[in-house]
Amino acid sequence: MKLFINTIKENSTEIELALHDDNDKIIARRIVAARYQQAEKLLPLIDQLLKQNDYKLKDLASIKVVNSGGSFTALRIGVITANALGYALNIPVREAAASKKNIKNKNKFNIIKPIYTKEPNITVKKE
Repeated sequence: MKLFINTIKENSTEIELALHDDNDKIIARRIVAARYQQAEKLLPLIDQLLKQNDYKLKDLASIKVVNSGGSFTALRIGVITANALGYALNIPVREAAASKKNIKNKNKFNIIKPIYTKEPNITVKKE
């Protein structure tokens, strides 16, 4: 089974998760509002999605993550979560859109790099 993670859906205001079978057919899908709350919501949502469909983390064979576009922080949270799960479970992590930004690793997983399309906005503007 494959896990799909998108923390930048709808201009980084929603998280989209999906479970796919080996033929890429969607088994389950969940979209939730998460503006500025990706860090707090992502891992509990993954846990809920798996439990609601009678799966465990060990059932995951790979992870696919959106790694380009959206807000700096939302994108970073999705990518780092996918990389951490891939490392912990020793499973492949792939990007949702094909590019050459994967870092090959001697284990089964790849490290996915985020592709930032704009400058981070992490400070308050001075008036």
